[in-house]
Amino acid sequence: MAAPINQFKAQLVKGHQQIGLWVASGDPTVAEICAYAGFDWLVIDGEHGPNGLRDVLDQLRAVGSTSQPVVRIKDHRRADIKQMLDIGAQTLLVPMIESAEQAREVVASVQYPPVGKRGIGAALARASGYNTFADYLDTADEQICLLLQVESQAGIQALDDILNVDGVDGVFIGPADLAADMGHRGNPNHPDVIAAVEQAIRKIVTAGVPAGMLSSNHEFDRRCLDLGATFVAVGSDVGLLVKSARGLATEFNK
Repeated sequence: MAAPINQFKAQLVKGHQQIGLWVASGDPTVAEICAYAGFDWLVIDGEHGPNGLRDVLDQLRAVGSTSQPVVRIKDHRRADIKQMLDIGAQTLLVPMIESAEQAREVVASVQYPPVGKRGIGAALARASGYNTFADYLDTADEQICLLLQVESQAGIQALDDILNVDGVDGVFIGPADLAADMGHRGNPNHPDVIAAVEQAIRKIVTAGVPAGMLSSNHEFDRRCLDLGATFVAVGSDVGLLVKSARGLATEFNK
C-alpha cells in the first residue's frame, strides 16, 4: 500500500484555486468545526499558535480528510520537519525563507535518501499507518507538498532564486511580516505592501509555481486570486471568533 494521496497537492498541480483558513487556537474541536465549515484547506499554525507536536497530531486527527490540513512549522529545522512528517502531515508551510540555500535545505529535509536527508523512522509513525503501508518509503516523497513562506524584503529580493529550487511545490507570501519589515508594522494594507505582494504573486505565477497568501482584506484576497494565486487563506479561527463575539456583545449592549 502506498502513501495516501495528497489531495491538496493534487489540486495545486491541476491549478485549481483553493480557499483556506488559519487555525491558530490550538484546539482540536475548533479545528474540527473549521473543517466542517467548507474550506478547502486549513493551516494548523505551529509557528505562532500554541501548538506542540502532540497538539498538531490531535488537530490532524480532528480535521481528517474533511478539509486538507497544512501544518505551518516553527522554522526550517530538520528535526522539527521530520517529526511533523512522521505524525502524518503531508503539506508543510515553512516560514521565513530568505534564500535559495534555505529552500534547498528544506527540500532535502522532506525527501528520503538518496535524494534528500529525511530520517528513516516511518515504521514507528502514523505517516505510514504504523508500518501498514508497505510501499510508504518508496511513495512518500511524491505526496509531500512543500510550501515556502516568503515574508521579508530579503526573501522578496531572493524570490527568483527560490523559485528555481527543485522540489518547491508552492510559495506563500506573508503580508504581515513583510509589512513590518518594510516599515509598516501592523498595516499590511499599506499601498506599498499591497504592491509588493501583488508583484511577488505575479512573479511566482509567471514562474509556473503555485502562489499563496493570507489576508483578512477580502477585496485583496480576490485581487490575488485574479492575479492567479491558487491557495489563498481568507481569515482565521481566532479572528472569526473575536469578530462574532464582539458583534453579538455590541448588539445587546447598546
